[in-house]
Amino acid sequence: MDDFSVVAAAGSWRSESGTAVHVPHRWTDEGVTVEAPFTGAHLLHLAVAGCVLNDVYREAARLGVVVDGVRVRANGGFDPGSWRSTGITYAVDLDIPAGPDQRAALLAAVDAVAEIPQALRQGADVSRSPEGFKA
Repeated sequence: MDDFSVVAAAGSWRSESGTAVHVPHRWTDEGVTVEAPFTGAHLLHLAVAGCVLNDVYREAARLGVVVDGVRVRANGGFDPGSWRSTGITYAVDLDIPAGPDQRAALLAAVDAVAEIPQALRQGADVSRSPEGFKA
């Protein structure tokens, strides 16, 4: 099972699809569009795409790069027997008035600091609380 693709986009790359979900976003007036089925596999990949999108805006501001739009696609697969991830790949489309060197520097900075990809690269223990949900 290896096609759990998601797309998160903002600015000039926002989706016009009628099925896209629109989410408020602190760095863009129009918010972010999300194209993803609501399954656990897709949500894991959306966490990567969303984190990278956010960090594009954060790192661009730090580097003085104007961002007109960003679109992040994340996908990956899972072993059908264990549901262990076979890996997650993400790709970034940028609409920025910057040259190739600034573009490369921005993408390298984002890859170095994006928290969700970093956490997943290190592995994480996940457990259920025996106490259940407390309202």
